[in-house]
Amino acid sequence: MNDRIDDVIHQTRPVPLWLDTPDRPEPRQALPTERASLVIVGGGFTGLWTALRAKERQPDRDVLLLEAGRIGDAASGRNGGFCEASLTHGAHNGISRWPDEYEQLERLGRENLADLIETTKRYGIDCGLEETGMLSVATAPHQVAGLEPGEPGFLDQDQVCDVVNSPTYLAGRVETGDCILVDPARLAWGLAAAADSLGVRISEHTPVTRIREQGNTMHVHTPLGQVTTDQVVLATNAFRPLLRRLRLSTVPVYDYVLATQPLTTEQLHAVGWSGRQGVTDSGNQFHYYRLTPDNRILWGGYDAIYHYGRRIHPDLEDRHTTYRLLARQFYETFPQLTDVSFTHRWGGVIDTCTRFCAFFGTAKRNKVAYALGFTGLGVGATRFAADVMLDLLDGQETERTKLAMVRKKPLPFPPEPLAWLGIQITRRSMAAEDRHGRRNLWLRTLDRLGLGFDS
Repeated sequence: MNDRIDDVIHQTRPVPLWLDTPDRPEPRQALPTERASLVIVGGGFTGLWTALRAKERQPDRDVLLLEAGRIGDAASGRNGGFCEASLTHGAHNGISRWPDEYEQLERLGRENLADLIETTKRYGIDCGLEETGMLSVATAPHQVAGLEPGEPGFLDQDQVCDVVNSPTYLAGRVETGDCILVDPARLAWGLAAAADSLGVRISEHTPVTRIREQGNTMHVHTPLGQVTTDQVVLATNAFRPLLRRLRLSTVPVYDYVLATQPLTTEQLHAVGWSGRQGVTDSGNQFHYYRLTPDNRILWGGYDAIYHYGRRIHPDLEDRHTTYRLLARQFYETFPQLTDVSFTHRWGGVIDTCTRFCAFFGTAKRNKVAYALGFTGLGVGATRFAADVMLDLLDGQETERTKLAMVRKKPLPFPPEPLAWLGIQITRRSMAAEDRHGRRNLWLRTLDRLGLGFDS
Protein backbone atom coordinates (compact mmCIF):
# COMPACT_ATOMS: atom_id res chain seq x y z
CA MET A 1 0.00 0.00 0.00
CA ASN A 2 2.79 2.45 0.90
CA ASP A 3 4.43 2.03 -2.52
CA ARG A 4 1.10 2.60 -4.24
CA ILE A 5 0.44 5.72 -2.13
CA ASP A 6 3.85 7.11 -3.09
CA ASP A 7 3.06 6.49 -6.77
CA VAL A 8 -0.37 8.09 -6.49
CA ILE A 9 0.96 11.20 -4.78
CA HIS A 10 3.83 11.50 -7.25
CA GLN A 11 1.28 11.73 -10.07
CA THR A 12 -0.75 14.55 -8.49
CA ARG A 13 -0.54 18.16 -9.55
CA PRO A 14 0.96 20.42 -6.86
CA VAL A 15 -1.69 23.11 -7.28
CA PRO A 16 -4.96 23.90 -5.46
CA LEU A 17 -7.88 22.29 -7.23
CA TRP A 18 -9.90 25.50 -7.03
CA LEU A 19 -7.20 27.54 -8.78
CA ASP A 20 -6.49 24.93 -11.49
CA THR A 21 -9.02 26.18 -14.01
CA PRO A 22 -8.98 28.19 -17.24
CA ASP A 23 -11.78 30.27 -15.72
CA ARG A 24 -9.35 31.95 -13.34
CA PRO A 25 -9.47 35.70 -14.07
CA GLU A 26 -6.45 37.40 -15.55
CA PRO A 27 -4.45 39.32 -12.94
CA ARG A 28 -5.29 42.97 -12.55
CA GLN A 29 -2.56 45.49 -13.17
CA ALA A 30 -0.66 47.15 -10.37
CA LEU A 31 -2.12 50.66 -10.10
CA PRO A 32 0.08 53.69 -9.47
CA THR A 33 -2.33 55.46 -7.12
CA GLU A 34 -1.64 58.48 -4.95
CA ARG A 35 -4.84 58.95 -2.97
CA ALA A 36 -7.84 57.02 -1.58
CA SER A 37 -10.17 57.57 1.34
CA LEU A 38 -9.89 53.93 2.47
CA VAL A 39 -6.99 51.59 1.67
CA ILE A 40 -7.42 47.86 2.28
CA VAL A 41 -4.26 45.79 2.52
CA GLY A 42 -4.91 42.19 1.44
CA GLY A 43 -7.09 40.63 -1.25
CA GLY A 44 -8.37 37.52 0.51
CA PHE A 45 -11.85 37.14 1.96
CA THR A 46 -11.22 39.65 4.77
CA GLY A 47 -10.12 42.39 2.39
CA LEU A 48 -12.69 41.59 -0.31
CA TRP A 49 -15.63 41.59 2.08
CA THR A 50 -14.40 44.85 3.61
CA ALA A 51 -14.12 46.49 0.19
CA LEU A 52 -17.58 45.36 -0.85
CA ARG A 53 -19.25 46.26 2.45
CA ALA A 54 -17.50 49.66 2.53
CA LYS A 55 -19.06 50.61 -0.82
CA GLU A 56 -22.44 49.15 0.07
CA ARG A 57 -22.51 51.14 3.30
CA GLN A 58 -21.11 54.36 1.78
CA PRO A 59 -21.28 54.35 -2.04
CA ASP A 60 -19.24 57.55 -2.46
CA ARG A 61 -16.31 56.23 -0.40
CA ASP A 62 -13.13 55.98 -2.49
CA VAL A 63 -11.84 52.45 -1.79
CA LEU A 64 -8.51 51.01 -2.93
CA LEU A 65 -7.56 47.36 -2.32
CA LEU A 66 -3.89 46.38 -2.54
CA GLU A 67 -3.01 42.69 -2.93
CA ALA A 68 0.61 41.52 -2.83
CA GLY A 69 -0.05 38.55 -5.12
CA ARG A 70 -3.29 37.61 -6.84
CA ILE A 71 -6.87 37.63 -5.61
CA GLY A 72 -7.67 34.39 -3.78
CA ASP A 73 -4.17 33.02 -4.18
CA ALA A 74 -3.48 32.39 -0.48
CA ALA A 75 -5.78 30.91 2.18
CA SER A 76 -8.95 32.18 0.51
CA GLY A 77 -8.36 30.01 -2.57
CA ARG A 78 -6.81 27.02 -0.80
CA ASN A 79 -9.34 26.02 1.86
CA GLY A 80 -11.94 23.27 1.73
CA GLY A 81 -14.84 25.58 0.92
CA PHE A 82 -16.68 25.00 4.21
CA CYS A 83 -18.58 28.17 5.07
CA GLU A 84 -20.02 27.97 8.56
CA ALA A 85 -22.28 30.24 10.55
CA SER A 86 -20.07 30.02 13.63
CA LEU A 87 -18.07 33.14 14.47
CA THR A 88 -16.30 31.41 17.36
CA HIS A 89 -14.77 28.29 15.76
CA GLY A 90 -17.59 26.12 17.00
CA ALA A 91 -20.05 26.11 19.87
CA HIS A 92 -17.72 24.63 22.49
CA ASN A 93 -15.10 27.33 21.98
CA GLY A 94 -17.71 30.09 22.00
CA ILE A 95 -19.57 28.88 25.07
CA SER A 96 -16.38 28.33 27.07
CA ARG A 97 -15.08 31.85 26.32
CA TRP A 98 -18.24 33.98 26.14
CA PRO A 99 -21.01 32.09 27.95
CA ASP A 100 -23.04 35.22 28.65
CA GLU A 101 -23.21 36.33 25.02
CA TYR A 102 -22.98 33.05 23.15
CA GLU A 103 -26.67 33.03 22.15
CA GLN A 104 -26.17 36.49 20.68
CA LEU A 105 -23.00 35.37 18.86
CA GLU A 106 -24.85 32.36 17.50
CA ARG A 107 -27.69 34.56 16.20
CA LEU A 108 -25.27 37.06 14.64
CA GLY A 109 -23.42 34.21 12.97
CA ARG A 110 -26.58 32.82 11.42
CA GLU A 111 -27.65 36.28 10.26
CA ASN A 112 -24.20 36.78 8.75
CA LEU A 113 -24.40 33.48 6.85
CA ALA A 114 -27.86 34.34 5.54
CA ASP A 115 -26.58 37.74 4.37
CA LEU A 116 -23.61 36.05 2.70
CA ILE A 117 -25.91 33.73 0.76
CA GLU A 118 -28.10 36.69 -0.22
CA THR A 119 -25.03 38.60 -1.43
CA THR A 120 -23.97 35.79 -3.78
CA LYS A 121 -27.45 35.73 -5.27
CA ARG A 122 -27.73 39.52 -5.59
CA TYR A 123 -24.42 39.85 -7.44
CA GLY A 124 -24.80 36.61 -9.41
CA ILE A 125 -21.65 35.08 -7.88
CA ASP A 126 -21.41 31.53 -9.26
CA CYS A 127 -19.41 29.81 -6.53
CA GLY A 128 -21.02 26.36 -6.53
CA LEU A 129 -22.90 27.15 -3.33
CA GLU A 130 -24.62 24.11 -1.78
CA GLU A 131 -26.76 24.34 1.36
CA THR A 132 -25.91 20.82 2.48
CA GLY A 133 -25.27 21.09 6.20
CA MET A 134 -22.58 19.28 8.17
CA LEU A 135 -22.04 15.71 9.34
CA SER A 136 -19.81 15.25 12.38
CA VAL A 137 -18.61 11.70 13.00
CA ALA A 138 -17.02 9.82 15.91
CA THR A 139 -14.19 7.46 14.99
CA ALA A 140 -13.19 6.52 18.55
CA PRO A 141 -15.43 5.32 21.41
CA HIS A 142 -14.63 8.28 23.67
CA GLN A 143 -15.84 10.71 20.96
CA VAL A 144 -19.42 9.37 20.89
CA ALA A 145 -20.58 11.19 24.02
CA GLY A 146 -19.56 14.54 22.53
CA LEU A 147 -22.16 14.03 19.78
CA GLU A 148 -24.95 14.06 22.41
CA PRO A 149 -26.68 10.69 22.10
CA GLY A 150 -30.41 10.98 22.63
CA GLU A 151 -30.62 14.54 21.30
CA PRO A 152 -32.23 15.29 17.91
CA GLY A 153 -29.82 14.81 15.03
CA PHE A 154 -27.76 12.05 16.68
CA LEU A 155 -27.03 9.02 14.50
CA ASP A 156 -25.94 5.62 15.79
CA GLN A 157 -23.42 3.52 13.88
CA ASP A 158 -25.92 2.02 11.44
CA GLN A 159 -27.64 5.34 10.86
CA VAL A 160 -24.47 7.32 10.21
CA CYS A 161 -23.23 4.68 7.76
CA ASP A 162 -26.52 5.06 5.90
CA VAL A 163 -25.59 8.72 5.39
CA VAL A 164 -21.92 8.16 4.46
CA ASN A 165 -20.61 4.61 4.38
CA SER A 166 -17.35 4.13 6.31
CA PRO A 167 -16.31 1.27 8.63
CA THR A 168 -14.50 3.83 10.81
CA TYR A 169 -17.69 5.61 11.91
CA LEU A 170 -19.14 4.76 15.33
CA ALA A 171 -21.73 7.54 15.50
CA GLY A 172 -22.58 10.87 13.93
CA ARG A 173 -24.60 14.04 14.09
CA VAL A 174 -26.20 15.96 11.24
CA GLU A 175 -26.55 19.73 11.54
CA THR A 176 -28.53 21.62 8.90
CA GLY A 177 -28.71 25.33 8.23
CA ASP A 178 -25.38 26.32 9.79
CA CYS A 179 -22.97 25.25 7.04
CA ILE A 180 -22.83 25.68 3.29
CA LEU A 181 -20.24 24.51 0.79
CA VAL A 182 -18.67 26.79 -1.82
CA ASP A 183 -15.90 26.89 -4.35
CA PRO A 184 -13.77 29.36 -2.36
CA ALA A 185 -11.72 30.65 -5.27
CA ARG A 186 -14.83 31.43 -7.33
CA LEU A 187 -16.31 33.14 -4.29
CA ALA A 188 -13.20 35.32 -3.99
CA TRP A 189 -13.21 36.13 -7.71
CA GLY A 190 -16.94 36.89 -7.55
CA LEU A 191 -16.50 39.23 -4.60
CA ALA A 192 -13.72 41.03 -6.46
CA ALA A 193 -15.96 41.43 -9.52
CA ALA A 194 -18.81 42.71 -7.35
CA ALA A 195 -16.46 45.21 -5.67
CA ASP A 196 -15.26 46.28 -9.13
CA SER A 197 -18.85 46.91 -10.19
CA LEU A 198 -19.30 49.30 -7.27
CA GLY A 199 -16.16 51.26 -8.10
CA VAL A 200 -13.54 49.67 -5.84
CA ARG A 201 -10.06 49.94 -7.34
CA ILE A 202 -8.13 46.66 -7.02
CA SER A 203 -4.38 46.52 -7.54
CA GLU A 204 -2.73 43.08 -7.68
CA HIS A 205 1.02 42.39 -7.39
CA THR A 206 1.23 45.39 -5.08
CA PRO A 207 2.81 44.48 -1.75
CA VAL A 208 2.62 46.99 1.08
CA THR A 209 5.95 47.43 2.82
CA ARG A 210 4.87 49.68 5.67
CA ILE A 211 2.24 52.13 6.87
CA ARG A 212 3.08 55.46 8.47
CA GLU A 213 1.04 58.08 10.25
CA GLN A 214 1.69 61.76 9.56
CA GLY A 215 -0.69 64.19 11.19
CA ASN A 216 -4.24 63.22 10.25
CA THR A 217 -3.10 61.23 7.23
CA MET A 218 -1.89 57.68 6.75
CA HIS A 219 0.81 56.87 4.20
CA VAL A 220 0.77 53.38 2.71
CA HIS A 221 4.09 52.48 1.09
CA THR A 222 4.33 50.15 -1.95
CA PRO A 223 7.02 49.53 -4.60
CA LEU A 224 5.06 51.86 -6.88
CA GLY A 225 5.20 54.71 -4.40
CA GLN A 226 3.05 55.77 -1.49
CA VAL A 227 -0.70 56.20 -1.16
CA THR A 228 -2.13 58.81 1.18
CA THR A 229 -5.40 57.87 2.82
CA ASP A 230 -7.71 58.71 5.70
CA GLN A 231 -8.16 55.12 6.87
CA VAL A 232 -6.50 51.72 6.49
CA VAL A 233 -7.81 48.19 6.95
CA LEU A 234 -5.20 45.49 7.51
CA ALA A 235 -6.42 42.17 6.11
CA THR A 236 -3.13 40.26 5.85
CA ASN A 237 -4.07 37.50 8.33
CA ALA A 238 -1.26 34.87 8.46
CA PHE A 239 1.37 37.08 6.87
CA ARG A 240 3.73 39.27 8.85
CA PRO A 241 1.67 42.07 10.42
CA LEU A 242 2.44 45.65 9.48
CA LEU A 243 1.75 46.63 13.09
CA ARG A 244 4.53 45.57 15.43
CA ARG A 245 2.07 45.09 18.31
CA LEU A 246 0.46 42.15 16.46
CA ARG A 247 3.59 40.13 15.73
CA LEU A 248 3.15 37.75 18.67
CA SER A 249 -0.65 37.62 18.42
CA THR A 250 -0.82 34.80 15.89
CA VAL A 251 1.25 31.95 14.52
CA PRO A 252 1.13 30.70 10.90
CA VAL A 253 0.16 27.05 10.58
CA TYR A 254 0.27 25.00 7.37
CA ASP A 255 -2.71 22.87 6.41
CA TYR A 256 -2.65 20.27 3.59
CA VAL A 257 -5.25 18.91 1.20
CA LEU A 258 -5.68 16.16 -1.38
CA ALA A 259 -8.36 15.90 -4.07
CA THR A 260 -9.37 12.69 -5.83
CA GLN A 261 -10.27 12.10 -9.41
CA PRO A 262 -14.02 12.50 -10.08
CA LEU A 263 -15.87 9.50 -8.71
CA THR A 264 -17.87 7.27 -11.03
CA THR A 265 -21.55 6.53 -10.41
CA GLU A 266 -20.59 3.14 -8.98
CA GLN A 267 -17.98 4.65 -6.64
CA LEU A 268 -20.45 7.25 -5.39
CA HIS A 269 -23.00 4.53 -4.75
CA ALA A 270 -20.43 2.60 -2.69
CA VAL A 271 -19.95 5.61 -0.43
CA GLY A 272 -23.55 6.83 -0.29
CA TRP A 273 -23.34 10.52 0.59
CA SER A 274 -26.51 11.41 -1.29
CA GLY A 275 -26.97 14.44 0.96
CA ARG A 276 -23.53 15.79 -0.03
CA GLN A 277 -22.91 17.10 3.49
CA GLY A 278 -19.56 18.43 4.53
CA VAL A 279 -17.95 15.96 6.93
CA THR A 280 -15.60 16.38 9.86
CA ASP A 281 -14.46 13.89 12.47
CA SER A 282 -14.38 14.62 16.18
CA GLY A 283 -10.69 14.48 17.06
CA ASN A 284 -8.46 17.34 18.10
CA GLN A 285 -6.51 16.60 14.94
CA PHE A 286 -9.48 16.35 12.65
CA HIS A 287 -10.11 15.71 8.97
CA TYR A 288 -12.53 17.75 6.89
CA TYR A 289 -13.84 16.40 3.62
CA ARG A 290 -16.54 16.97 1.06
CA LEU A 291 -17.72 16.29 -2.46
CA THR A 292 -16.85 18.92 -5.04
CA PRO A 293 -19.29 20.00 -7.76
CA ASP A 294 -17.69 17.46 -10.17
CA ASN A 295 -17.87 14.68 -7.52
CA ARG A 296 -14.27 14.54 -6.40
CA ILE A 297 -13.58 14.03 -2.72
CA LEU A 298 -11.58 16.86 -1.19
CA TRP A 299 -9.75 15.45 1.83
CA GLY A 300 -7.74 17.68 4.16
CA GLY A 301 -6.75 18.64 7.66
CA TYR A 302 -5.34 16.57 10.54
CA ASP A 303 -1.64 17.35 10.21
CA ALA A 304 -1.36 21.08 11.02
CA ILE A 305 2.33 22.06 10.88
CA TYR A 306 4.05 25.00 12.54
CA HIS A 307 7.56 25.91 11.43
CA TYR A 308 10.09 27.40 13.80
CA GLY A 309 10.32 31.18 13.76
CA ARG A 310 6.80 31.68 12.35
CA ARG A 311 8.28 30.86 8.97
CA ILE A 312 6.21 31.24 5.79
CA HIS A 313 7.62 30.17 2.43
CA PRO A 314 6.19 28.63 -0.77
CA ASP A 315 8.43 25.58 -0.32
CA LEU A 316 6.49 24.71 2.84
CA GLU A 317 3.28 24.21 0.84
CA ASP A 318 4.41 20.82 -0.48
CA ARG A 319 4.99 18.24 2.27
CA HIS A 320 5.23 14.64 1.08
CA THR A 321 5.13 13.18 4.61
CA THR A 322 1.75 14.75 5.26
CA TYR A 323 0.32 13.76 1.88
CA ARG A 324 1.28 10.13 2.52
CA LEU A 325 -0.42 10.28 5.92
CA LEU A 326 -3.57 11.86 4.49
CA ALA A 327 -3.75 9.31 1.66
CA ARG A 328 -3.37 6.37 4.04
CA GLN A 329 -6.10 7.78 6.30
CA PHE A 330 -8.36 8.31 3.28
CA TYR A 331 -8.09 4.67 2.21
CA GLU A 332 -8.69 3.54 5.81
CA THR A 333 -11.85 5.65 5.92
CA PHE A 334 -13.08 4.50 2.51
CA PRO A 335 -11.62 1.05 1.76
CA GLN A 336 -14.21 0.65 -0.99
CA LEU A 337 -12.34 3.41 -2.88
CA THR A 338 -8.86 1.87 -2.97
CA ASP A 339 -8.94 2.09 -6.78
CA VAL A 340 -9.47 5.87 -6.65
CA SER A 341 -6.43 8.06 -7.29
CA PHE A 342 -5.67 11.64 -6.31
CA THR A 343 -5.17 14.37 -8.89
CA HIS A 344 -4.25 17.45 -6.82
CA ARG A 345 -2.24 18.18 -3.70
CA TRP A 346 -1.67 21.52 -2.04
CA GLY A 347 -0.95 23.31 1.18
CA GLY A 348 -1.63 26.72 2.57
CA VAL A 349 -0.95 28.82 5.61
CA ILE A 350 -3.61 29.91 8.08
CA ASP A 351 -3.36 32.23 11.06
CA THR A 352 -4.28 30.95 14.47
CA CYS A 353 -4.50 32.78 17.77
CA THR A 354 -4.83 31.50 21.30
CA ARG A 355 -8.61 31.73 21.26
CA PHE A 356 -9.00 30.06 17.80
CA CYS A 357 -11.25 32.74 16.28
CA ALA A 358 -10.88 36.27 15.02
CA PHE A 359 -9.94 39.23 17.15
CA PHE A 360 -10.21 42.90 16.26
CA GLY A 361 -8.71 46.27 17.04
CA THR A 362 -7.65 49.70 15.91
CA ALA A 363 -4.37 51.63 15.88
CA LYS A 364 -2.96 55.00 14.86
CA ARG A 365 -5.69 56.94 16.68
CA ASN A 366 -8.44 54.80 15.15
CA LYS A 367 -7.29 55.41 11.57
CA VAL A 368 -6.26 51.74 11.18
CA ALA A 369 -8.45 48.70 11.82
CA TYR A 370 -7.50 45.03 11.74
CA ALA A 371 -8.96 41.55 12.10
CA LEU A 372 -6.95 38.33 12.20
CA GLY A 373 -6.67 34.97 13.93
CA PHE A 374 -9.55 33.20 12.15
CA THR A 375 -7.88 29.75 12.54
CA GLY A 376 -9.17 28.32 9.29
CA LEU A 377 -12.86 29.16 9.77
CA GLY A 378 -12.87 32.47 7.98
CA VAL A 379 -14.90 31.86 4.81
CA GLY A 380 -18.02 33.19 6.50
CA ALA A 381 -16.61 34.94 9.57
CA THR A 382 -14.58 37.35 7.43
CA ARG A 383 -17.80 39.01 6.28
CA PHE A 384 -18.75 39.69 9.90
CA ALA A 385 -15.21 40.93 10.55
CA ALA A 386 -15.51 43.41 7.68
CA ASP A 387 -18.52 45.06 9.31
CA VAL A 388 -16.78 45.10 12.69
CA MET A 389 -13.76 46.91 11.25
CA LEU A 390 -15.89 49.42 9.36
CA ASP A 391 -17.90 50.09 12.53
CA LEU A 392 -14.66 50.71 14.42
CA LEU A 393 -13.26 53.04 11.76
CA ASP A 394 -16.51 54.98 11.58
CA GLY A 395 -16.61 55.32 15.37
CA GLN A 396 -19.99 53.60 15.55
CA GLU A 397 -21.16 51.83 18.69
CA THR A 398 -23.11 48.87 17.36
CA GLU A 399 -24.26 45.50 18.60
CA ARG A 400 -21.10 44.08 17.06
CA THR A 401 -18.65 46.49 18.67
CA LYS A 402 -20.21 46.00 22.13
CA LEU A 403 -19.35 42.29 22.10
CA ALA A 404 -16.70 41.12 24.54
CA MET A 405 -15.38 39.08 21.61
CA VAL A 406 -14.66 42.36 19.81
CA ARG A 407 -13.53 44.44 22.78
CA LYS A 408 -11.08 41.92 24.27
CA LYS A 409 -7.88 40.52 22.76
CA PRO A 410 -6.48 37.00 23.14
CA LEU A 411 -3.27 36.35 24.99
CA PRO A 412 -0.24 36.42 22.65
CA PHE A 413 1.97 33.48 21.86
CA PRO A 414 5.43 33.62 23.44
CA PRO A 415 8.53 34.41 21.38
CA GLU A 416 10.85 31.66 20.14
CA PRO A 417 11.98 29.16 21.20
CA LEU A 418 9.08 28.99 23.65
CA ALA A 419 6.42 29.20 20.93
CA TRP A 420 7.86 26.25 19.01
CA LEU A 421 8.38 24.14 22.13
CA GLY A 422 4.90 24.87 23.44
CA ILE A 423 3.23 24.07 20.14
CA GLN A 424 5.09 20.77 19.77
CA ILE A 425 4.16 19.68 23.30
CA THR A 426 0.56 20.67 22.63
CA ARG A 427 0.39 18.72 19.38
CA ARG A 428 1.74 15.59 21.04
CA SER A 429 -0.69 16.01 23.93
CA MET A 430 -3.64 16.43 21.57
CA ALA A 431 -2.62 13.32 19.64
CA ALA A 432 -2.47 11.38 22.91
CA GLU A 433 -5.95 12.60 23.86
CA ASP A 434 -7.25 11.50 20.47
CA ARG A 435 -5.93 8.00 21.17
CA HIS A 436 -6.99 7.66 24.80
CA GLY A 437 -9.71 10.24 25.40
CA ARG A 438 -7.94 11.86 28.36
CA ARG A 439 -6.61 15.42 28.61
CA ASN A 440 -3.22 15.46 30.27
CA LEU A 441 -1.92 18.06 32.73
CA TRP A 442 -0.47 20.22 29.95
CA LEU A 443 -3.80 20.52 28.11
CA ARG A 444 -5.73 21.12 31.34
CA THR A 445 -3.32 23.90 32.23
CA LEU A 446 -3.77 25.51 28.80
CA ASP A 447 -7.54 25.27 29.26
CA ARG A 448 -7.33 27.18 32.53
CA LEU A 449 -5.09 29.85 30.96
CA GLY A 450 -7.26 30.23 27.87
CA LEU A 451 -4.39 29.18 25.62
CA GLY A 452 -3.95 26.39 23.15
CA PHE A 453 -3.36 25.28 19.62
CA ASP A 454 -6.03 23.94 17.29
CA SER A 455 -5.63 21.67 14.29
